Amino acid sequence: VSRHLLCKLLLVRICFVLCFRTGFASQWERRESSNLHISASVASPDFSLNESVGKVQLPKGETWSIHKFGGTCVGSSQRIQNVAEIITKDESERKLVVVSAMSKVTDMMYDLVYKAQTQDDSYISALEAVFEKHKLTALELLGGDDLASFLSSLHHDINNLKAMLRAIYIAGHAAESFSDFVVGHGELWSAQMLSSVIRKVVPGWLRFNGLDCNWMDTRDVLVVNPAGSDQVDPDYLESEQRLDKWFSKNPSKTIVATGFIASTPQNIPTTLKRDGSDFSAAIMGALFRARQVTIWTDVNGVYSADPRKVSEAVILKTLSYQEAWEMVTSGHFLYLSKLLRRALTFLNGVYMYVQSYFGANVLHPRTIIPVMRYDIPIVIRNIFNLSAPGTKICRPSVIESEDEQRLESHVKGFATIDNLALVNVEGTGMAGVPGTASAIFGAVKEVGANVIMISQASSEHSVCFAVPEKEVNAVAKALKSRFRQALDAGRLSQVAVIPNCSILAAVGQKMASTPGVSATLFNALAKASINVRAIAQGCSEYNITVVVKREDCIRALKAVHSRFYLSRTTIAMGIIGPGLIGATLLDQLRDQIATLKEKFNIDLRVLGITGSRTMLLSDTSIDLSRWREVQEKKGENADLEKFVQHVHGNHFIPNTVVVDCTADSNVASHYYDWLRKGIHVITPNKKANSGPLDRYLKLRALQRQSYTHYFYEATVGAGLPIISTLQGLLETGDKILQIEGIFSGTLSYIFNNFTDTRAFSEVVTEAKKAGYTEPDPRDDLSGKDVARKMSELAPAINRHGLGPFEVVIPGQFMREVIILARESGLKLELSDIPVESLVPEPLTATASVEEFLQQLPQFDQGMSDKRQDAEDAGEVLRYVGVVDVVKQIGEVKLRRYKKEHPFAQLAESDNIIAFTTERYKKQPLIVRGPGAGAEVTAGGVFSDILRLASYLGAPS
Repeated sequence: VSRHLLCKLLLVRICFVLCFRTGFASQWERRESSNLHISASVASPDFSLNESVGKVQLPKGETWSIHKFGGTCVGSSQRIQNVAEIITKDESERKLVVVSAMSKVTDMMYDLVYKAQTQDDSYISALEAVFEKHKLTALELLGGDDLASFLSSLHHDINNLKAMLRAIYIAGHAAESFSDFVVGHGELWSAQMLSSVIRKVVPGWLRFNGLDCNWMDTRDVLVVNPAGSDQVDPDYLESEQRLDKWFSKNPSKTIVATGFIASTPQNIPTTLKRDGSDFSAAIMGALFRARQVTIWTDVNGVYSADPRKVSEAVILKTLSYQEAWEMVTSGHFLYLSKLLRRALTFLNGVYMYVQSYFGANVLHPRTIIPVMRYDIPIVIRNIFNLSAPGTKICRPSVIESEDEQRLESHVKGFATIDNLALVNVEGTGMAGVPGTASAIFGAVKEVGANVIMISQASSEHSVCFAVPEKEVNAVAKALKSRFRQALDAGRLSQVAVIPNCSILAAVGQKMASTPGVSATLFNALAKASINVRAIAQGCSEYNITVVVKREDCIRALKAVHSRFYLSRTTIAMGIIGPGLIGATLLDQLRDQIATLKEKFNIDLRVLGITGSRTMLLSDTSIDLSRWREVQEKKGENADLEKFVQHVHGNHFIPNTVVVDCTADSNVASHYYDWLRKGIHVITPNKKANSGPLDRYLKLRALQRQSYTHYFYEATVGAGLPIISTLQGLLETGDKILQIEGIFSGTLSYIFNNFTDTRAFSEVVTEAKKAGYTEPDPRDDLSGKDVARKMSELAPAINRHGLGPFEVVIPGQFMREVIILARESGLKLELSDIPVESLVPEPLTATASVEEFLQQLPQFDQGMSDKRQDAEDAGEVLRYVGVVDVVKQIGEVKLRRYKKEHPFAQLAESDNIIAFTTERYKKQPLIVRGPGAGAEVTAGGVFSDILRLASYLGAPS
């Protein structure tokens, strides 16, 4: 067996040597001959001669521009022509073009190696497919001598590859040098074809004149040293010497160079590893001291966030080297289809894993010194959209206009990394013990795990770090083994693993030394109800990294992106109760939603509308111009739990609000759970604030403790700013002495029209016909709803320690009295408020509304007598509610007011409220306006929605 294996290895060695003698060497000879012939025909006086050696010297500096085209850019004959046209139109004096293999070819070459070493005979047919792909492309692009020369070279290369793959097949193994030799051929072929297209005019195909152009096999120039698994370090000194030598033999103003491939100091072919063409372009930029490196890709530039997760992500015009690096090494895609990573890693002098666009971890050893030394910018351009200016990555300009400084966000962009786990090593025995961190990360290194982020408090009580989730079990096992004695002795309390984590990083060079950036970031996360599990920030202040739950990651990204004005403030809305008020609100939203988005950066998206029977759901936003029609045709059975889960479960929108436009106590009973889950609640529904006191207190306590908002302006006085006025007075330290008002549009209408000789029953019947009353007018006349609204005033006043006072609220519903009394700080139940009912006692038990209205005229005389007594005294009757803070009571009663009093000046169904306070003692603060109607009530709800948007970060 040993002798057989030895024979295999010897055969492989012989094949490898033969390949190099007949392949690599002969290919060098052919290239030398071809390039020398070309340069003789296009010799240019621009190149200086060294008199001592008689060789052309390489002119370095800003006359050179570097272009890099990936596999997608040269994926077909048409695209190669497009690349050639771009290069020809570039007005730079000198150009170097770095090209990758044609699209999918590198994968095909790696597949050849894999099939050969697994002794799969299909490697032969796979190699034939590679040959056919390039042959057909050449036939479409080239002609004459160029075509014959390329096909001859292609045949020669394919024969060499057959010999190499046969050797790998026999051995059943491929050394890295063998694999690198095979996979590097794709770049050789694409460079040869592109250089021929640039150099020649092909009749009927191209619309530009040919250029002086040579192609460069970068294995002759770039020298790299292996530096570990999937890492190489460029040898810049040796590479510069080889470049000078190459150029002296191949002088040209346009050079097409192979990306991805290089040589070791021993002249053995190697690669710059996956996606190495970007790295090749960056190295060439430094070697040529170029003016600029342009990386051509298939997107318009660098985005402020992944546009697949944040639809409002914007293209960034510029990035500093540090910002670009931070975004990449924070796992930021930069949305560049993997094309930028290698070039950017060249711009930084650290080794670390980078999360690629498609989620794979790639090790990138790169250095920033050469490019930074010469201030060479990298520009990201879209080959399929030449009108887009792209993104420039460069040293930040010292001179910026004041407007640019004021408008540009301190945070340039946001990055995320998923599928991570946190490891927490904790114990009192860690504090002050040198070498603990070294031991921890030494154990991590031994299992080959990559540490993404580290966080440690100054107490030294614990060390927390993030690793890829697939590596966390091995890490935890290694740490427990390493610290077994400390764990048993109690010096370490635990090695804990927290799975299902994601990293969110905010990046921006202007974050440095700028107060408030961290506060803004964490405030945005808090308002979106995102819990932060760990935090890290370096002293450079260019990057703030937080760890969140994986399921919260996209919502967190949307929240912070929105907060820093890189996208609109977005709120997912669920509307419950599309009745009179709800439908009116939806119509108001329909008319204003576009204006709010365009002028105020407020993006309101109605994701659900539900009634008691059917509901309509949308993943993006319901078209409010036809929601009635769509709900009728596509509505599904109403399910409140499913409805709320749908609206809140959309992780692409950071903020959720449920708007309850019903008068349903069952819906109101869910407010507490919704607020606890981070769902904001807005409502004109009075039931929650006027229900049992213990539930109300529990709800308000949760509201004050959390970052979720509960707004209910329209529960009192329809759209009038009554609740907000009271809260403003209390929050600014004013002391409430008395509040009185008329909150019922119904009773306001009745007593405003109960004049002269009109009968009370006549006015009530008229109000019902006009739609001012409840279906049963006794609900208005009993005064129960009036007393209920009043009790919300007193708790707020007591809470602020403002002492005793009397609150008098004329009005509509007992519920509104309770709401105001409780808002003021009084802990009242409905049963605590005496109510003077306007319903005659004998009619309270009348079976139907019709019977009540028929019998009501029998009791007109009593009300007429009260009206006459008031008129004789120069007064009018008004039905009001009162809260006396001194006595801690509230009441609802019929009162008399002088005709000069504001309450006597009302018209139709207006509401009015008077706040008598320490500041407004001589002349009460009056709030007056329409107190009934769907338009004004819906407007009050709409105002609360905009108030919520302002709280969540919308510009004022």
